[in-house]
Amino acid sequence: MDTNLTLDLLRQSGAMLEGHFLLSSGRHSDRYFQCARLLQYPDRAAQALSDLVKRLKADIVGGKLKVDAIVGPAMGGIVVAYELGRQLGLPAFFTERDETGKMTLRRGFEASPGTCILIAEDVVTTGKSSLESAEALSASGAVVTALACVVDRRAEGVNTAWPLYAAAKVSVQNWEAENCTLCAQGIPAVKPGSRKM
Repeated sequence: MDTNLTLDLLRQSGAMLEGHFLLSSGRHSDRYFQCARLLQYPDRAAQALSDLVKRLKADIVGGKLKVDAIVGPAMGGIVVAYELGRQLGLPAFFTERDETGKMTLRRGFEASPGTCILIAEDVVTTGKSSLESAEALSASGAVVTALACVVDRRAEGVNTAWPLYAAAKVSVQNWEAENCTLCAQGIPAVKPGSRKM
């Protein structure tokens, strides 16, 4: 895993922020990865994900992983899914929230029964968006086989339901809101993500 290259590209793009952040998972953190700042540059996105694609291809060819399509939860996973699909030569589409806030397939996207899906995210902290997307995909009979992301920032002991392929694994402080060190210091939290809490 070429974590250094991906982290360098995140830094060059101004995508690694420091402060006090409220994450989409509800947790608080001292660092935030605004991967959209990296993904706005197609050449950097391709480069940041190239080593990840090599690992995915090796496991697909070796029979360890089956993938028919790539699905990214909106918003953060859309460009990641597209770029992985482009490099792997597979279809890529996305799930999004309906008017009730439930993650669903829309816009005519379909996942046929038995379709093997790789869920693509920008950042994984708890995997909540992936689980919500998996529920929508499973309802149509599709099977989630793995999860891929640009940044794996899970805390120690936080596992995902599927094998996780990450372009970069980083150790970043994050806390439940009631145990947040930064809240205890009176530092206000900002919420830069797109999910409504």
